[in-house]
Amino acid sequence: MNTSTARPDSGVARLKDLRVSLQRAGQRVPVLRGIDLDIGTGEIVAVVGESGSGKSVLALTLMGLLPEASHPHIEGQVQVAGLDLLSATARELRELRKRKLGVIFQDPMGSLNPSMRVGAQIVESTSDPVLALDLMRAVGIREADRRFHAYPHELSGGMRQRVMAAMALAGQPLLIIADEPTTALDVTVQAQFLELLLEMRNRYGCSIVFITHDLAVAAQIADRIAVLYAGRLAEVGPTRYLIDAAQHPYTVGLLQSSLSLRTPRNRLLPTLVAEPAGTTKNLHGCAYVSRCTVAVPGCTQTAPTMLPTRHGTTSHLRACWAEPAQVQALRQLQTTAEIPGVCAITAPREGAPALRINDLHCRFPARSGSARAHAVHALRGIDLTVGRGESLAIVGESGCGKSTLLRAIAGLAPVSQGTVTVGAGGVQMVFQDAGASLTPWLTVGEMLRERLRALKLDRRAADLRIARALSAIGLSEQVALARPAELSGGQKQRVVLARATLIAPAVLLCDEPTSALDASLAAQVLNLIRQLRHQLGMTVLFVTHDLAVARLMGERIAVMTQGQVVELGEADAVLQRPQHAYTRALLAALPALEAAA
Repeated sequence: MNTSTARPDSGVARLKDLRVSLQRAGQRVPVLRGIDLDIGTGEIVAVVGESGSGKSVLALTLMGLLPEASHPHIEGQVQVAGLDLLSATARELRELRKRKLGVIFQDPMGSLNPSMRVGAQIVESTSDPVLALDLMRAVGIREADRRFHAYPHELSGGMRQRVMAAMALAGQPLLIIADEPTTALDVTVQAQFLELLLEMRNRYGCSIVFITHDLAVAAQIADRIAVLYAGRLAEVGPTRYLIDAAQHPYTVGLLQSSLSLRTPRNRLLPTLVAEPAGTTKNLHGCAYVSRCTVAVPGCTQTAPTMLPTRHGTTSHLRACWAEPAQVQALRQLQTTAEIPGVCAITAPREGAPALRINDLHCRFPARSGSARAHAVHALRGIDLTVGRGESLAIVGESGCGKSTLLRAIAGLAPVSQGTVTVGAGGVQMVFQDAGASLTPWLTVGEMLRERLRALKLDRRAADLRIARALSAIGLSEQVALARPAELSGGQKQRVVLARATLIAPAVLLCDEPTSALDASLAAQVLNLIRQLRHQLGMTVLFVTHDLAVARLMGERIAVMTQGQVVELGEADAVLQRPQHAYTRALLAALPALEAAA
């Protein structure tokens, strides 16, 4: 019998032995498998876990918004603001969502009506234009009077999330559910948004359920963290205890996969072994057993129950049969595998550089009907020289011109002025959204074979080369027969890397390839890019908004803002002795794996 994770004042929401199954591809699939969790008044609880762990289904259940097309079957208890959601009428659920629930989704553009001005959308929730304008000011929207009349596409990503926050506050809710609200935000806007959520809680007394796959982000905002794996709670506890003394092997693995400015640059990043446990009808024993390095015989037989840990607090619970000392030993382990030369500044190879950019400008005309009458000057006089085999990380907030720079190098964005010279071998690009860059109706093998067409290989030689390429990125030959829809997010990103490096380019352009991935998957992809770079001798330009990732991936770092490079230098020098105020602001906004005071 599970032990409840309730706090003494847990009156906002209660989940008791919650079990949810959905209909997928003609089969009923269990997604949540006996969740016990209470949300206290004014409490912020972060729900953390990899993709597929059940986080979003948990959020949708709390909102009473599970999609009818999936024919959800729910067992157990779900109470929000005193209302039993499983027996509530449709009218009661609508009133709950209007009066006592607020929601902030990951993609504000997908949640806001593109044909309505943002002020009108907030008024729909408040029925009071004056209050709507006050809410816009309350969530920190500058020049609220003017932006009240703007359309969603005329606002930045951070501003759109603030509009969503204003809409969530419109009914003065008891509970706000934020589902991955910072995933698409750069580090500075993310820090501002987390501060906004804390201020909302402190000012209005609302509770918040914060869904995320990033433990560092959770540590900055949450009072408690609930770690979810394969539809079960693995560990729940106060943020400080959980971060400093994790008691479940899965939590330890997530923590070790998280990057910081202290991560060794000459070692492979620790990653969770194998793929996450899939949802199956009959899951015997612990769901994590196939990936666990401290599993005991009982782990395969019986699912562990949530029990208090042994460091003096009954509010920190874990579901694990292993002895605490074994988990403690896991926390001390460090990956020892080294990648030669990763930690050193490698001198450019002799000969012409792999990439030379002189006085590069990119201008885009204003869109017809836009409130912005002037053209967008995305790049303003970029000068860069990158040596053969060198790795350069490019950092900066959204809209600074990072992606435009890569696209201009790849010939995908028009150059208004200046020159881009690439060495023999050309460029290949890895995009942020791997799924969108794969052809959905082709198999992996067919896409890779297209890349080899210029070599005029016979079928057998092409198949052998494809098999070797898939093996090099840790995928089996069988993946060649799969289409993109049949692959996980991590597998898609690996396939994109295989396609880009099947014929080694002179320059590999990586545009935020890990920003939307879970910590362990991101670590796997970063390891893979570094290994491929050294094996193939490629030059790598790696765009990111995360300085910890930039330090790992770049021997040098270029800091961009407003279309210009404002700081350029050896990675550790830039991060330890930043010369520009903007670089210092990025460093100050970097989330750390330390519980917020």
